[in-house]
Amino acid sequence: MAAVREAKPAPSQVGYYPESDGQPMADNTKQFQWIVTIKENLDVLLTNAFVAGDLFWYPLEGNNMIKQAPDVLVALGRPKGHRGSYRQWEEDNLAPQIVFEILSPGNRVMEMLKKEQFYERYGVAEYYVYDPDDNELVGWWREAGQWQRIDEVHGWMSPLLGVRFELTAETLVMYRPDGSRFETFAELVQRAETERQAKEAALAQVEVALAQAEQERQAKEAALVQAEQERQTANALRAELERLQRQRDTASGAQP
Repeated sequence: MAAVREAKPAPSQVGYYPESDGQPMADNTKQFQWIVTIKENLDVLLTNAFVAGDLFWYPLEGNNMIKQAPDVLVALGRPKGHRGSYRQWEEDNLAPQIVFEILSPGNRVMEMLKKEQFYERYGVAEYYVYDPDDNELVGWWREAGQWQRIDEVHGWMSPLLGVRFELTAETLVMYRPDGSRFETFAELVQRAETERQAKEAALAQVEVALAQAEQERQAKEAALVQAEQERQTANALRAELERLQRQRDTASGAQP
């Protein structure tokens, strides 16, 4: 995310928690796409979690100077819904467990070091930093209460999310627990359009099949009607022949 610039609040601002620092959410379109992709995919995946992007997190009540705005934060066990900021004391004092940062050319080493120290101090359990320009992923996690760097992130599976991280030669690929990969918004739209077209094609096939079945039904019905007409005609002819035969027999019996 863009570097956070903090202004010291006036005394009258005690208890006031700003919802914006006036800085852009992302420094470029690549960073923005990654933030949106991770945030939206996690929001769909996690039904019992609050997921947000570029939202101020205030861990301590009464101190609006201590804050951070992760590119993506995940608070498991917290309800979804809109928030102006994540005020931890209003969230059952539950710190976000997972945090993502997407690097941009504007990020500085000391800035990122301070973020990592902030997340360690205030209870984050998993922290991932991805640099889309250099295609590098680093991560930290809390094991048995100890904050430590993840030795090998390629193939790493998040203990809390069940999400697997794979680094290809070109990019980071994230996989859901069911094995499907995270998709960009454009890919989601394209997949939805493809599925819609497939459903329409299937519906058209069903309609063609129903029309064909109806034609066959009508043809069978017409054949039955014709067969019944032919039967009735045959019966009428048979009855006429029998009548003529009776007349002939009667006529032959009446001759001396």
